Amino acid sequence: MSQQPQFSENDQRELAQFLEAENAKARIQQTVHSLTDTCWDKCISKVNNKLDRSEEACLSNCVERFLDTSLFIVKRLEDMRSTGM
Repeated sequence: MSQQPQFSENDQRELAQFLEAENAKARIQQTVHSLTDTCWDKCISKVNNKLDRSEEACLSNCVERFLDTSLFIVKRLEDMRSTGM
């Protein structure tokens, strides 16, 4: 059997930071994908080469509400964590 390489404590810390950054990127991409799907399904009734005004307004509102909700949830979780819940 081959031995696994031994990483120094610094290397392990750097690897953990890299993996956390990559996981954060993946979560952001998943959120954007979810936002796109949700708002598209909610706001676009027919596909044309140009959005009409109601579709533009709906998409804008959908994105703003999605971001507001996401920020609210993050803030709430941070508050819960800081109070020890």
